[in-house]
Amino acid sequence: MTATQAYGGETDDNRIGDAKLLHSSHGETEATEAQTNTTDEKYQKYEKYQKNEKNNFRSTKRGGMFSALHNRNYRYFFAGQVVSNSGTWISRIAQDWLVLSLTGSAFAVGVTTAMQFLPVLLFGLFGGVIADRFPKRQLLMATQGAMGLLAAGLAALTLAGVVRAEHIYVFAFLLGLVTVVDNPARQTFVVEMVGKSDLANAVSLNSANFQTARLVGPAIAGALMAAVGAGWAFAVNALSFGAVILGLMAMRSSELRRQPRLPREKGQLKEGLRYVAERPDLIWPIVLIGFIGTFGFNFPTVLSGFAYSVFHVGPGQYGLLNTALAVGSLVGALLAARRAQPRLRLLVAAALGFGVLEALAGLAPDFWAFAALLTIVGLLGLTFNTAANAMVQLRTAPEMRGRVMSLFMMVFAGGTPVGAPVVGWLTQQYGPRVGLMACGLVSAGAAGLIGLALARIGNLRLRLDLAHGFGQEGRVLALVPR
Repeated sequence: MTATQAYGGETDDNRIGDAKLLHSSHGETEATEAQTNTTDEKYQKYEKYQKNEKNNFRSTKRGGMFSALHNRNYRYFFAGQVVSNSGTWISRIAQDWLVLSLTGSAFAVGVTTAMQFLPVLLFGLFGGVIADRFPKRQLLMATQGAMGLLAAGLAALTLAGVVRAEHIYVFAFLLGLVTVVDNPARQTFVVEMVGKSDLANAVSLNSANFQTARLVGPAIAGALMAAVGAGWAFAVNALSFGAVILGLMAMRSSELRRQPRLPREKGQLKEGLRYVAERPDLIWPIVLIGFIGTFGFNFPTVLSGFAYSVFHVGPGQYGLLNTALAVGSLVGALLAARRAQPRLRLLVAAALGFGVLEALAGLAPDFWAFAALLTIVGLLGLTFNTAANAMVQLRTAPEMRGRVMSLFMMVFAGGTPVGAPVVGWLTQQYGPRVGLMACGLVSAGAAGLIGLALARIGNLRLRLDLAHGFGQEGRVLALVPR
């Protein structure tokens, strides 16, 4: 394990805390005296790996915010994703509004979201095994093509005027089945394009790409729905998948950094779960992403309710709320791209701030105050999401990455079938304000409890230093060994 994996690029005090956390993951627990005796060894371990850490992340520091784009293959991938992500957001906005128009029920919107993510919850871990066994580039060509066909089918039904809510549920479920394989394959293919040195930067740029599409997509969706209806929005999404396939075909195989492929053997799923269970530095961030993915990121369910029944606005203003959320998320992604390494304290702080402000947004007095709060919520949510994604990938062995990331995506997206109907029911029974406040409070509570658990495992305490905290290298608040 490299120093960067072990310590996350933090100060000496926090590196020791992370080292203690990793130390506990191998079964060497307790005994304060024993932990004290090993402090010097951990400092020496950090010094030993310092040179490797500088070499591993030299290209990230040299390239700055856009270092991953120095890789030709990644540029093709990035360009294709710009088009495809825009189509995805066009379709998502059209789908939510169409379901709401057909049923008049926020609960039905939640059911649609749940149907899309239910396969991830049920079969997500198997998708990780497939991603570890087969060439990821070919897998992505197949999954992107299948998604394009599904979008075309939904467009045909809608344009024919025969679409019902039940049809949308079925298409959402089928899309979820394809996503089971697409998610881990796409997440782990990034390191093959850019290498480990630019992985954190590429994860952030992918998020920036997605959020840029989130800015453009809702506006296009609103215009398309107002002008020609939801059916053409689905048709545009179907065409957008072709951009990704063309980008994958244009890549140079010789420039890919191929990862070890997993041979077909029994027990590989259990092996992946055991690997994560024995690593507190992996399991706790994944637990936290599970809570926030299940409840905190239920915006499709709640925002449609705010637009429809709280502020009484149409599809254009509903798209504007999604745009406000995307503006903050884009800023968060670009700021994340400047960081070579995510840190545990950043992960917990961003999750806590996200939950608190999401709850406060539920009390917003008017449309514009609500949109402004959503911008900050988007920034903190994206900061948390990219930090968790990069941290888990960087701390995972290459041959385990597909299975670990499938677990990551399973708890992140797979919790939606549980959270979306619950949040939809709360929104239906008590109003969108209560639904959004509940999402925020659950997220903030989970962040606080998991932050305390990580501090306890790492034997850390919070230090307040008003005298020296404002210096160039100092901080007012820091986690230090007990």
